[in-house]
Amino acid sequence: MADRDETLGQSSFFALVSRMKYIERWALMRSTHPENLSEHSLEVAVIAHALATIANVRYGRSLDAGKAALVGLFHDASEIITGDMPTPVKYANGQILGAYKDVEARAERRLLDELPPDLAPAYRELFFPTADGDDAAQEEDAYLRGLVKAADKISALIKCLDEAHVGNAEFASAQATTQAAVDELAARYPEVDDFVRQFLPPYGKTLDELL
Repeated sequence: MADRDETLGQSSFFALVSRMKYIERWALMRSTHPENLSEHSLEVAVIAHALATIANVRYGRSLDAGKAALVGLFHDASEIITGDMPTPVKYANGQILGAYKDVEARAERRLLDELPPDLAPAYRELFFPTADGDDAAQEEDAYLRGLVKAADKISALIKCLDEAHVGNAEFASAQATTQAAVDELAARYPEVDDFVRQFLPPYGKTLDELL
């Protein structure tokens, strides 16, 4: 056992992942309830799982809903290293966005480098699109990641709605922009349209109203 313990060594990957709770989102906004990356990632995972499940049950897809949830959990893990870049800055122009995407990919690879070599491949497929397999497998993976991106936008919209419900006008512009993005995704993905119509309206209600 002692020899085995020596060969295992130590890995900082999960200690780094646990730091998601220290990364605050919406840095340029005045929030009534600050949101950290852990909270956001959990919500994205839940919604991504729901979208994949809707796709399978209602639209004949064969997506791995569990993988969708895990991709959602890790979708912003690079921000452990880079911090959260505000959306208006990130999308200010193509040059900034391209540079940020490069930094983001480098941060993701840096995180994966902290894993033991035997475990790294299992996590790499959560961070990066599938490159192996036939065209059908790659198309399925791309569709799944599209749903995760949609879940990310829905989560952002929920945050905007929460702030609006308590009278915080700071998020009005963000809400309009995010709503337009979600509407565009709903036109492309029937799963997103279903979620928006069926599950989004109750958000913001009190516990008594929900039950």
